[in-house]
Amino acid sequence: MGAARWIRHWRTNAFAWLLLLPSLIFLFLFTFYPVAKTIKLSMYQADLAVPVPVFIGWDNYTHLMDDEVFWKVMGNNLWFALGTVPTSIALAMLMAVFANRVMRGTGLLRASFFYPTMIPMIAVANIWLFIYTPQYGLLSRATKWLGAGELPWLGSPQLVMWAMIFMIIWKEAGYFMIFYLAGLQNIAPDLYESAKVDGVGRWTIFRRITFPLLMPTTLFVMIVALTNSFKLVDHLMIMTKGGPNNASSLLLYYIYETAFSFWDQGAASTLTVVMIAVLLLFAALNFLGLDKKIHYH
Repeated sequence: MGAARWIRHWRTNAFAWLLLLPSLIFLFLFTFYPVAKTIKLSMYQADLAVPVPVFIGWDNYTHLMDDEVFWKVMGNNLWFALGTVPTSIALAMLMAVFANRVMRGTGLLRASFFYPTMIPMIAVANIWLFIYTPQYGLLSRATKWLGAGELPWLGSPQLVMWAMIFMIIWKEAGYFMIFYLAGLQNIAPDLYESAKVDGVGRWTIFRRITFPLLMPTTLFVMIVALTNSFKLVDHLMIMTKGGPNNASSLLLYYIYETAFSFWDQGAASTLTVVMIAVLLLFAALNFLGLDKKIHYH
């Protein structure tokens, strides 16, 4: 009897692993193997100076610590994340709460909020490039009409990052709103009805019921938003090329430049490993910091 139970258990597990096998193969080929290959290549000098990669150990990481452009780009990316992530999440939650109400035109309202998400990033970059263009751009005409004069949004080191942040918030808030709408649908209506019967105000309802019960969604959205803040670089190719003076350059764009403009595969691999480590650190901090505040339901 024991042997028969063991065989049945083995067959069940084997069938489950067979179902997972295709996904595991793709996960290994397109995730684990490239990461391992990148970590290995970061230990080599692989640029135009050598015909064959040469093992140099941790030298790439040592040189990276002395690279002023790297620290400039890292500062830009952290500032970019700080500017886009909290604002996008707050705006997405606000739009979701507003769009979740039963009223006329709800479908049109949701579509208008979500519409920027459906536009490809290259198209978004071209649209905002026109908006930010001096003299005949929409924003320049508006500031000129208000008497503020023309501002070089993409040509000023002090303004270019603000211009990028505002554009990405406009692009991403509608995408995150969809997740919050799904989260709102899972909150029991009885909670709101009981609060209204007790005469609780809207702000208290949001603070005591809606916001805490949306924390699982917030954790997911925050990790996605943080990841996006490090991987959204399509707009830089169209709008600024990382300028002026690396003021708008982000880490992934610097990796692209190092690998395909400077042809330094070893340094690009080192930068990639650093980016992966930073993203893993942020994800771990989010899980550790928000897990105790999450109400699973």
